[in-house]
Amino acid sequence: MSVVRLTMRRVEKPWGRRDLPPAFGAVAAEAEPIGEIWFEDPRGRDPLLLVKYLFTSDKLSIQVHPDDAAAREMGLRNGKDEAWLVLDAEPGAQIGLGLREAVSKEVLRAAALDGTLQDMVEWRAAVAGDSYYSPAGTIHSIGGGLKLIEVQQNMDVTYRLYDFGRPRELHLDEAVGAARSAPYIRPFQPYEKAPGRTILSEGGKFVLERVQGPRTGRVVIDPRRPLWLIPIAGGGRIGTERLRPGGTWMVEGDAYLETGDATDMLIAYPGARVYEYLFRAE
Repeated sequence: MSVVRLTMRRVEKPWGRRDLPPAFGAVAAEAEPIGEIWFEDPRGRDPLLLVKYLFTSDKLSIQVHPDDAAAREMGLRNGKDEAWLVLDAEPGAQIGLGLREAVSKEVLRAAALDGTLQDMVEWRAAVAGDSYYSPAGTIHSIGGGLKLIEVQQNMDVTYRLYDFGRPRELHLDEAVGAARSAPYIRPFQPYEKAPGRTILSEGGKFVLERVQGPRTGRVVIDPRRPLWLIPIAGGGRIGTERLRPGGTWMVEGDAYLETGDATDMLIAYPGARVYEYLFRAE
């Protein structure tokens, strides 16, 4: 068994923010805004999943990620499915997922070039507690005024279709080739598997659960499928590690877990199948 607190890395983004929660440190007024917080293995390993916090003041690019097959053609290990949980949303905040209607690859490319793509995207109102699973190939964007947690396959490959006038490189050939230029179909509806245990996504490249309330017992997992623990509120302990919001821990093998009444956390693990029983009381 091993329990590792992952190392936090701040990533500057033009659409980022300076008003980060205290757990992530202050950002000087003259510094570049921080858009993402990455949690990486301090042992230098390259695990299957990557956890991020995102803080947005403006829209991200309209973008797409390659699937596993396309990534492997490029010599990469995997593509990039991702999932989001909205923590906080300002009034009017939106997430763009898929297109309002299906179009040809030629129409998609032309719309990316002339800017009409932003009107073709299906923009959805975002509120705290919303969760989405976005398979690779989904055309998407995240609007301003949002704080969210992102869990993704661990691959930093993004193809920009349109960037709202910012002077950054676009990747039209790759993006058009990888994109499903059609409406987004939600692959999974969340459900409560047990009291305080909600499955936010399954059947894709990873499972994402939200666990709320007290737990005392052993986390029982296949050591080949590590867990990522992401406390949102409250806290607790896993092994000898103290859990607290603003951190992320990776667990390999069984470990003893204690959480309190106010605990609210995400749990992610690779694979399509949900564990029937994740905790064993002792």
